[in-house]
Amino acid sequence: MDKIKLATVWLAGCSGCHMSFLDLDEWLIELVQWAEIVYSPVGSDRKDYPENVDVCLVEGGVANEDNKTMILNVRQRSKILISFGDCAVTANVPGMRNMLEGSEPVLRRGYSELADNTAQVPDEPGIVPRLLDQVLPVHQVVAVDIFMPGCPPSADRIKATIEPLFRGDRPQMVGRDMIKFG
Repeated sequence: MDKIKLATVWLAGCSGCHMSFLDLDEWLIELVQWAEIVYSPVGSDRKDYPENVDVCLVEGGVANEDNKTMILNVRQRSKILISFGDCAVTANVPGMRNMLEGSEPVLRRGYSELADNTAQVPDEPGIVPRLLDQVLPVHQVVAVDIFMPGCPPSADRIKATIEPLFRGDRPQMVGRDMIKFG
């Protein structure tokens, strides 16, 4: 039996969804019988996103140019893309900066107004990825196949979402246990 190539990606979010993924505990041992984790911020040293990924869980909103480049690459190289958690589905907490109406007010607030000693917005290329004017949910940048809300989704919801994919089935994203936000 060929294993499914599974990836997880972390964009603009708190990593709570990945912590919840780790809460799968002993089921992770069963998971590796069905899937090879080919890319993840949890336990992977790989820097480049691989080709031909079967399933990818994407945590976080799209907040900067690095996030945008990553999600475009992920979508191109993944068969099934799952918005993993409320930040990926709605932009959630990272999207709160959208109220400041653009990237300049965000940078000014974060680096000048709230600075202790040396108030200065970093302007050297590569220091801070260029912010998008708005934090976007993943589906506003690329097509999403499955939406898995939750802040974070419970381990049970994660398992119920990805386990059917190992059998070639689609998960049933219905009912409070599968689609409740928060």
